[in-house]
Amino acid sequence: MTVRRLAGALGAELTGLDLRVLPDEATFATVKAAFLEHQVICIRGQAAMTPDDQLAFAALWGEISIHPYVPSIEGYPGIMKIFDTNPITQTWHADTTHAKAPPALTLLLARTLPPVGGDTMFASAYAAYESLSPGLQATLLHLRAVHHGTELAAQAGLDPEAVTTTHPVVRTHPETGRKALFVNGNYVSSFDGWTEEESAPLLQHLYAHIGRPEHTYRHRWLDGDLVIWDNRCTQHAVVGDTGGAERTLHRVTIVGDVPV
Repeated sequence: MTVRRLAGALGAELTGLDLRVLPDEATFATVKAAFLEHQVICIRGQAAMTPDDQLAFAALWGEISIHPYVPSIEGYPGIMKIFDTNPITQTWHADTTHAKAPPALTLLLARTLPPVGGDTMFASAYAAYESLSPGLQATLLHLRAVHHGTELAAQAGLDPEAVTTTHPVVRTHPETGRKALFVNGNYVSSFDGWTEEESAPLLQHLYAHIGRPEHTYRHRWLDGDLVIWDNRCTQHAVVGDTGGAERTLHRVTIVGDVPV
């Protein structure tokens, strides 16, 4: 197995693995170390993986999460079919942050790719926080943000209170101890105790700051790519330039902890 860094802020490529056979303990430890260091890893050449293979490998990372309102593919609880781009997926976001314990990480396997387009952008929330001024860092450490479920939750008939929670604006990663900015435009409406009008200028500044080019890595999908990202310290956004061509990926998420 080889590990090759792909960008300055985050992202690495792993080659030499065949995940139809589960890696041994030492190999998996190396994969996980690369993941924690680089925040996003792409394991190349996994087109032959079956849904059962993907679920078996995902289970090595922790408990598989079942999405509360987006259905799994038939016969494979925990695998979600990602098949289009829309305003929600094209906005910088972390996954399902309206949950009390948002997912820890996501594994996304390329199944059908368009001839061109459909790249996924990733941003390091570590780098975004660390590049803020000391004064703003100190201010944010004392704030919490209100996260709401998206329109999909409303369409599923869920009680708004059931998909609303507050999280710290800056969370500490439970495994690395590093601090990461933890607000995003899909789910956050305001700071806790602030009005939406009062919150908007600072939130918009933070959203724009997360997506600064020097904080990002752009992933151009290849057949069989398995991309794993750390939902606790990254954000992502799809580039919606496929021209309507088919783009299908299989997503599995792993249960996370309550942000602190």
